[in-house]
Amino acid sequence: MKSILDRVLQTPTYGFERDGVFYKPTRQEIWREFIRKTNPFVDQKNWLAFWSWATTLSFAVPLIIFLVKFFSFKLLLLGFVYSMVILGSFGTFWFHRYGTHGAFKFTSKFARFLCRNLVIKIIPDEVYIISHHVHHRRSEQAGDPYNVHGGWLYCFLADVNHQAINRDLSLKDYQQVQRLMAPTVVRMNSYSEYLRWGSVCHPLCTVLHYALNWGFWYGVFYLIGGHALACCLFGSAGVWAIGVRTYNFEGHGGGRNLQKDGKDFHREDLSVNQLWPGYVAGEWHNNHHMYPSGARSGFLPYQLDLPWLWIRLLRSLKIVSHVRDYKNDFLTEIHTKNSA
Repeated sequence: MKSILDRVLQTPTYGFERDGVFYKPTRQEIWREFIRKTNPFVDQKNWLAFWSWATTLSFAVPLIIFLVKFFSFKLLLLGFVYSMVILGSFGTFWFHRYGTHGAFKFTSKFARFLCRNLVIKIIPDEVYIISHHVHHRRSEQAGDPYNVHGGWLYCFLADVNHQAINRDLSLKDYQQVQRLMAPTVVRMNSYSEYLRWGSVCHPLCTVLHYALNWGFWYGVFYLIGGHALACCLFGSAGVWAIGVRTYNFEGHGGGRNLQKDGKDFHREDLSVNQLWPGYVAGEWHNNHHMYPSGARSGFLPYQLDLPWLWIRLLRSLKIVSHVRDYKNDFLTEIHTKNSA
C-alpha cells in the first residue's frame, strides 16, 4: 500500500528513476535543476529554496568581517565549538530526534518554544523534517532525497533539488503533511495558501522568525563579547550550514560499503557509525538507522551522545517526557548476539 511519503516530495525534472531503477543525473542536470528551483522570479513557489540558500550565504558577511577585523585564535576556537558541537548537537536534538522521529515530547509549549530557539536559526523545519521521513522509508532507493548513489553533488544540493514538497498535493495529502509537521511550532499554511506558495510554512512568518531569532542572538553575543564574538559565531554558523549539507553522503560511506563488524550492526543500508559526527553531534548514524525513533543513538561505552545527555537533563527537569530509549534493546537483541 502506497504511503504519502511515496508522493510527498517534488520530483526533479530529471526524475528519481528511469525504467524502474534509480537515475543518477549528470552534474549539469543537477546544477540546472538547482538554478531553476532557486529562482523566485520564475516561480514564487521557489521562495523557500531561495530563502534557505540566501540566508546560508549571508553568513559569509560576518565570517569575512571576523576574519579581516576581529580574528583571534581564541575566538576561532569558540566558533569551532559553536558550529561543530552546539549547532551539530542541536540539529540532532531538534530536527532529527524531536521534529522528525518524535523520540520525546515537551511538557509545555513554552519549553518547546525555548528549545526551538536555543541557537541561531539556520534550517527551515519543513525542509528537513518531511524529506527525512522519506529518507528513512526509501533509504538508498529511487526517491531517497539524498541518495548516496547520486554522488556528492546530488546530496549537497538535495535541499533544493529533492527535498521540496510536491506542489500539487490533494487536500487529504496536504493534511497528512501537516500532521508530519505537527511536533514543531511552525505557522502552517492553509490549503489555499499552500497552493499559492508551494510550502507548508508561510513566507512572512518564516522571515519574521529568522529576523527575531537572529536579532536576539546577535544582541546576546554582542552583550557578551561585542561585534567580534557576534561576527565570529554567526560566521561559524555559516560554516556549519554549508558543511551539514555534505553529511548524509559521508554518513552512508560515500556510496561504498565501509561498514565494520562489531561497529556497524545495521546492514539494510550503507549507513556507518563515524567518530567525528558521533562525538560532536551524537550522530552514530548506523545506530540511528537501526532505531530511528530513539532519543539516544550512542549505545556502546565509547559512543558519546551529547544530545542524549541534554535530553536526559531536560527529562530530569520535567521539561521533556515520553522519552524513547532503545539502548537495552540494542544490547540484548543486537550486540549480544553479534558478540557471541
